[in-house]
Amino acid sequence: MNPEPSPTLTIVIPVYNAEATIGRLVRALLADPPLPGTDIVLVNDGSRDRSHEVCLECCEAFPGRVTYLRLARNFGEHNAVMAGLRQSGGDWVVVMDDDFQNPPGEIARIVDTARDGGYDVVYTAFREKRHGRLRNLGSAFNDKVATMLLDKPPRLYLSSFKCVSRFLVDRIVEYTGPAPYVDGLILRATGNIGQVEVEHRDREAGRSGYTLWKLVRLWLTMFVNFSVAPLRLSAFLGLGLGAFGLLMAVWSLAEKVFGVSVPSGWTMLYITIIIFSGVQLVMLGLLGEYVGRSLMEINRTPQAVVREIHGGDGRPPREVRP
Repeated sequence: MNPEPSPTLTIVIPVYNAEATIGRLVRALLADPPLPGTDIVLVNDGSRDRSHEVCLECCEAFPGRVTYLRLARNFGEHNAVMAGLRQSGGDWVVVMDDDFQNPPGEIARIVDTARDGGYDVVYTAFREKRHGRLRNLGSAFNDKVATMLLDKPPRLYLSSFKCVSRFLVDRIVEYTGPAPYVDGLILRATGNIGQVEVEHRDREAGRSGYTLWKLVRLWLTMFVNFSVAPLRLSAFLGLGLGAFGLLMAVWSLAEKVFGVSVPSGWTMLYITIIIFSGVQLVMLGLLGEYVGRSLMEINRTPQAVVREIHGGDGRPPREVRP
């Protein structure tokens, strides 16, 4: 009886302005690989430093074990991860950051947890977060929104450091829209989720690529792409404001009939107009966001465009569009 073949592992790393860390990270991962059949997919998401040259050096140093995708511009972290997932070929796929905050030595334990528990995905939870204030604030908000809109288990932390099964990867990459949210796609596809606690290190070089605008874009994607709850909220808000308007009309009538004193004059009128106009503009903006994203789908806006591919086994990445 032939022994069962050892599982293979692909490590997907989105790269953005990481010239100081990505070379050392690749060497650390392949010097002591978590599994015998381990390969790495680097996805350069429009870096402005020497990350391109460093990634090419990694391909030359580890032929057949490092695949390098260079995107045509900066598409965003989740788009870069999707490009990497499409290129991956391992039985298990680990997604991690490029800055050494995710310890390479923890990968074997994460993969073992996924295999032994039969999970489709295993997320990592950090004993102590080492992110900056802005990213910690964004993560806390994301956690609340994902719990409300995506039916995320309340105690599950949606870390960027995770292990995903081949079954789930194949389901995730079926999504071809221009604004992916990887964790939303995972939660939409499976409830078979594990979690393991790991160390979180300080960032070794550079600074986080997260900005307030990128966090806002991510929140919009969570709101608009994966739930109709904002539309329902708008409907209920409209009903509430309609009821408020009716109440004000009754109150005004009561003043005339029963002599009840109510605020009057230009100030009250201005306040009412501003409140109603603000709410209407928010609703219109929300509807415009849904319509705009639908237009992007119809116009076949690309999820990512791969300018170059180097290394690996020479196979081209799977098409982003069907």
